[in-house]
Amino acid sequence: MTETPLQVRETPEGVEVRLHVQPRAKRNEIGGTHGGALKLKVAAPPVDDAANRAVVGFFAALMDVPKARVRIVSGQKSRDKKVLVEGVSVAQILSACLPAAG
Repeated sequence: MTETPLQVRETPEGVEVRLHVQPRAKRNEIGGTHGGALKLKVAAPPVDDAANRAVVGFFAALMDVPKARVRIVSGQKSRDKKVLVEGVSVAQILSACLPAAG
């Protein structure tokens, strides 16, 4: 079975990454890929925006950027999201995410 490559694209504002979020996991971690999206497990429940805050915090820590430079651009109420990270390159995203996803 061949997995769809991770869908990451550079925009004028930064780098956009497709995510498939699994809330209420044991811990925050990358869990591989899911249909071209990065599968992200977060411990927070999908209540009162807690899972979205966990996603932003995870990506900020992973990419070593302030939380203000990470935002969810679509899918705020869905498991399928797009996250924009400012001030990084596609290569930095891929090197940070794919070794953990493998």
